[in-house]
Amino acid sequence: MYHFIQKFHSGWAYLAILVLVIAVVNSFIGKSSQKEFTAKDRKIALFALIGTHVQLLVGLVLYFLSPLGFAVFGQMKNEAFRLTSLEHPLVNIIAIVLITIGWSKHKKATTSEAKFKSIAIFYGLGLVLILSRIPWSLWF
Repeated sequence: MYHFIQKFHSGWAYLAILVLVIAVVNSFIGKSSQKEFTAKDRKIALFALIGTHVQLLVGLVLYFLSPLGFAVFGQMKNEAFRLTSLEHPLVNIIAIVLITIGWSKHKKATTSEAKFKSIAIFYGLGLVLILSRIPWSLWF
């Protein structure tokens, strides 16, 4: 079970990051070209939101099953253990909170520019945070 969840978490990450990049790029293009915020733009942002939330849920399950997660939480002097047991989960939770805030702010915005701006800023910050805490040595 653990290996399946680990592989799913790693594989889903590719999809979640890809859709998140597409949402960020789409929002920057929409804002800079001053186009109207359409249902397609909303769906792209929604798929990125759903993809990152699924990744979070699978990651939380993996955190408590993994020998590199909660089990090694007290060993902060080891850089690899600190990354997998503290930095990666904490920073990614913050990133997904930012993405969720961006989604909520875009729903309250009344203009297309404000909708694109909230998605660009909050999803972009979330993407940067996610990319900064990926355990690259374990991922490839």
